Amino acid sequence: MRVTGGRVRGRNLAILKGLDIRPSSDLVRQAIFNLIGHDISGLLVLDLFAGTGVLGIEALSRGALRALFIDKSEQAVKIIKKNLRLCGYESSGSVIKKDLGKGLPRGAFYLNRKFDLVFIDPPYGKALIPPLLKELSENDVLKPSAIVVSKSSNRDKLHATYGDLAMVNSKYYGQTNISIYHYEVNK
Repeated sequence: MRVTGGRVRGRNLAILKGLDIRPSSDLVRQAIFNLIGHDISGLLVLDLFAGTGVLGIEALSRGALRALFIDKSEQAVKIIKKNLRLCGYESSGSVIKKDLGKGLPRGAFYLNRKFDLVFIDPPYGKALIPPLLKELSENDVLKPSAIVVSKSSNRDKLHATYGDLAMVNSKYYGQTNISIYHYEVNK
């Protein structure tokens, strides 16, 4: 697995091994960045169910300012930290070990942090995306005009809106569906 664009394009990343691990393919990652735009300079990124950290690292490579990676697996946390080191992004990335099936982290996680770009890439078929989209919309975590990208199975059904998050694009790539939501506060 390698970074497909930006400053560290072509850099090989460490991967997780196991049946439940399915890192985003190069094709799907390129499709995601084609859908959201290649210039993400200065954005704050949240990578949920981060796995190897490839989506957040890809964003850093393409100009994002900082990325916060969250995954429940201790092995994933170690791999993300290793991949941040491999790419020279140790100071640009933070990693939290948390089971997102129980919701977003509380407390210091939210202090002075609102995100411009969020990736949600959970295990398929477990209905983890809808509650997180709702929580992101309701908990003052997103900047106005933030983009949320969810990656799901083509069998998973997502609604067009979750609070102030509205789906603006959805594309299928084989068994994978990429849904793009924009956050527009109507207050």
